[in-house]
Amino acid sequence: MNIKTTVATVSLLSMLSFGAFAASSINSEQAEGRQPMGTISVSQIGSSPMDMNSELSKKADKEGASAYRIIEARSGSSWHATAELYK
Repeated sequence: MNIKTTVATVSLLSMLSFGAFAASSINSEQAEGRQPMGTISVSQIGSSPMDMNSELSKKADKEGASAYRIIEARSGSSWHATAELYK
């Protein structure tokens, strides 16, 4: 029983710590003074804006960014967004 509790606790803590380091969306005022490090884009058919933000955050994390700012977004039959990454 102790092992199950330990595994559950470690799993929960790892999820919490991962979320703490996820890249966050910022606005243009918050981007002032930050060092830009490139851009990323995502496209999906039939996706929602929340899904697009989630995908942008995942891509930003993979690139080592702490934040991203959406600089272009289009909707219609499919979604597309481009974001600038920041350290």
